[in-house]
Amino acid sequence: MRRVGNDIAHPAANRIDIRTILTDNKVVIMKGSEFFKKIKKLGREKGVEVHLESRRGKGSHSTLFYGDKFTIIRNLKDELKTGTYQAMLKQLCIEEHDLR
Repeated sequence: MRRVGNDIAHPAANRIDIRTILTDNKVVIMKGSEFFKKIKKLGREKGVEVHLESRRGKGSHSTLFYGDKFTIIRNLKDELKTGTYQAMLKQLCIEEHDLR
């Protein structure tokens, strides 16, 4: 243990603070099918062609086209991981606030 001011701090105290900060970030929980629906709706609003090709992907993977951009959706039934979700938005050149 170490002394912080007049208090004694537990060694794990810093790790707890870091975890608390990390959990304050927005976590998006969305299935692949929900992502496709939101992209489709955005495409209708902006006049951009959106379509999904399952035959172009391997196994349960599908290719989502948004105009001339595309990304791969792993499985429409599974939840997207945060990093995957962010990467897909970047590949389609879409901001997260556009999907709300």
